[in-house]
Amino acid sequence: MASTPQRIGIGTRGSPLALAQAHEVRDRLIAAHGADAVDIEIHIISVVGDRVQDRALSEIGGKGLFTEEIEAQLSSGDIDIAVHSSKDMPTKLPDGLALIAFLEREDPRDAFISHSVKSILDMPEGAVLGTSSLRRQALALRARPDLKIVGFRGNVQTRLKKLSDGVADATLLASAGLRRLGMSDVAAALIDMSIFPPAPGQGAICVEGRIGDQRILDLIEPLRHEQTEVALACERAFLATLDGSCRTPIAAYATIDGDHISFDGTILRPDGSEAHDIKIEGRVGEAAEIGMRAGQQLRATAGDDFFKDWQ
Repeated sequence: MASTPQRIGIGTRGSPLALAQAHEVRDRLIAAHGADAVDIEIHIISVVGDRVQDRALSEIGGKGLFTEEIEAQLSSGDIDIAVHSSKDMPTKLPDGLALIAFLEREDPRDAFISHSVKSILDMPEGAVLGTSSLRRQALALRARPDLKIVGFRGNVQTRLKKLSDGVADATLLASAGLRRLGMSDVAAALIDMSIFPPAPGQGAICVEGRIGDQRILDLIEPLRHEQTEVALACERAFLATLDGSCRTPIAAYATIDGDHISFDGTILRPDGSEAHDIKIEGRVGEAAEIGMRAGQQLRATAGDDFFKDWQ
């Protein structure tokens, strides 16, 4: 007799990108276990970060606004796993929950999008850049302090419509998100990470689950990408040491080469007027320690006054 398929409820936000990521996890689970072995249902869960569009995330609470309602249903058992963009995840999770898998990372770069110019450096003096990210704002103003920044909340499609409507002359979006939506062609250019480093975790999908739920851990195991997991352990340790949230302009990126890890981190003032960079290398077994040490060193270098702008 055929065995009964294992049921898996996936919780996700309802944006087109969030759904594309949830479907990618579903498809990978089916590929790993067979269509007859798993019965997967995707649950769309409304979150504050999507409902409130008229204010910056830094004004209404930060990263947890994209996860709290989903995590509540995960904790209660209404869903079995949650699928998120890693860059949206707080470093402190609710008791009993953990990030149990990271899928292989996509392109971590930011995409520059404009109907008139090809790069930030080509924008006319005093031009308007639309972004809801303090990191992107700070990096853009670091390169072009003359630019005017306007808030750009909403999903990818909403932001692109705002651009077409003339709310701004250009905007910035994650290349990974555009690729997952099949919209890479809207990018005028991809920005070199040496001048525009990504947010910690950018480009990686993560799966959140309940600690000790062995059935789900076994099902998710084939989806885990070890190099991405190690890189993000480093980046998230850096973020946690700096108490990073959507109120903080922080960039971080770790790369793995065999048993070697290389980490680059940046902290900035929101207006881009001051920035501090760090590069640390070591062994992959020390990934989290390297990220923590990088954060501690930048705190010492920048001094306490630097972080007053982050409050």
